[in-house]
Amino acid sequence: SSATESNLVQYLADNELREVKVRLNQYAPGGEWSRLFRNRGVGAGWRYTIGMLSCLFYTVLPGRIFGGDSYNPYTDSISLYSDIPSIAIHEGGHAKDFGQREYRGTYAFFYGLPILALYPEGKATGDAIGYIRTYQSSDDEKAAYKILYPAYGTYIGGSIGVFTTYGDLLAAAGAIPGHIAGRRKARHVEDRPAPARVTTVEAPPPAAALASPTHVVSDH
Repeated sequence: SSATESNLVQYLADNELREVKVRLNQYAPGGEWSRLFRNRGVGAGWRYTIGMLSCLFYTVLPGRIFGGDSYNPYTDSISLYSDIPSIAIHEGGHAKDFGQREYRGTYAFFYGLPILALYPEGKATGDAIGYIRTYQSSDDEKAAYKILYPAYGTYIGGSIGVFTTYGDLLAAAGAIPGHIAGRRKARHVEDRPAPARVTTVEAPPPAAALASPTHVVSDH
């Protein structure tokens, strides 16, 4: 929806993430391979090994079919297939986190490993909730807790499950304490309207997307 798109575009603009590509329900393997080769923010050694694997997975397992919102640090691209503003901002949080790293390829590799992946996931979740708390209404913050905490619970369960034969089961089970914690946090949020602020950008229509400082490509 335009609301989800606008939320993400505004987040990227507020954090000056001008080079991030955003693909909304789009399958563009050629574009991703091109961005991989041109992304000088990640060392060539990482781009032409792990980065190429990431693009290969993107190519043979289209997100439009298999789903899964994600940020690829090797191409500096966000792919969104759901319509949940807090998840969109969470993926923007990954782009912000990686953009602040001096050795982005090394960071991407080590924090893509089981257990270690919990750090960037937690950081992106915390950043998204903090941003929503600052700039949006209490209802938006409550919704973010109810979505992002269970999602983080699945990361915890999935990381543990890597070392067992019950990975999918543990990932699903991890969402349960996440739901409990998220709803508990939401109950303690005091009601408030969204603070008044000047919106610096609006989500561009598809025809104008490539001319925008933050590239957003829609394919609905």
